[in-house]
Amino acid sequence: MRRDLVVVGASAGGVEALRTLVAELPPDLPAAVVVVLHMPSGGSSALPTILSRSGPLRAFSALDGTPLQHGRIHVAPPDHHVVVQDGVLRLSKGPTENGHRPAVNVLFRSAAAAHGPGVIGVILSGALDDGTAGMASIKSRGGLAVVQSPSDAVYSGMPESVLHHVDVDHVLPVAKIGALLAGLAAEPADLAEVAPVSDVLRMEVDVSRDDAGAGFGDVRRVGSPTTFTCPDCAGSLVEIPGEGTRYRCLVGHGWTAEALLDAYAGSLERAMWTALRTLDEKVTLTRRMATHSRDAGRELVAERYVKQEEEAVAAAEVLRKYLLRGGVREETGT
Repeated sequence: MRRDLVVVGASAGGVEALRTLVAELPPDLPAAVVVVLHMPSGGSSALPTILSRSGPLRAFSALDGTPLQHGRIHVAPPDHHVVVQDGVLRLSKGPTENGHRPAVNVLFRSAAAAHGPGVIGVILSGALDDGTAGMASIKSRGGLAVVQSPSDAVYSGMPESVLHHVDVDHVLPVAKIGALLAGLAAEPADLAEVAPVSDVLRMEVDVSRDDAGAGFGDVRRVGSPTTFTCPDCAGSLVEIPGEGTRYRCLVGHGWTAEALLDAYAGSLERAMWTALRTLDEKVTLTRRMATHSRDAGRELVAERYVKQEEEAVAAAEVLRKYLLRGGVREETGT
């Protein structure tokens, strides 16, 4: 077996990194390349066109059942996971991971399960810790890990997270990764100590392939229940064993601890803006009711409304100052 499958993950700042990477790939690369760039779910993606114009290899939007072909770049389409299965790419509308579909972790895990030591994983610019769990799966099956130097990335979060949690084989600027991949793809893979596919890895790959999600039994069989809830569906989250702290809900949505914290911060901020709007409306209403009470000669009633107005004004002022200085994001570190 040769290392003939290159899987690449990127997020924020990833387009420019991908352009630089593919520009340095040789036209006769003896490997298939599959790319996941985290992107909005709606509309279409111009990434295949951009990458085709950036280097010698043609890039195509992946279709369900597309065979993996050497010397070709397969790009995940918006709102679809790309899963490696039996030498072809399958598209899935399975549960999101860290709020993303397509997701880097989904591609990396499926490649590790299907192709073992023949996989080379590449992590480029991006925020948070997306791709770390998937890269750990690649390494556990004998594949290689390549990471863009954090100092070279527009957003260093993803590269730094992989470096912190995974035994990485190569760290270098993105302009040098293309030449490295050309050399690695020509090498035979080491089959001496390839670990079997674990129950956890098999379950997580199945979740991504199955549009219905994990089902109730599988997730709880391999993980431990928690009191946390899923930001996507409000279902209970189960902690998944393995590298880093990860969670899945009973229908399959996946979260790392860092992404979950960021999602909770977003939910809290939205709730606080809703509270601020409600307080402002209360100020307006109590002020109007106080005026009506005075006009009707009910001065004591008007005073009660004035007191409620003053309390709402004070609370709204505190909340507004907190929100406008970014308090939620600062305190959660996101």
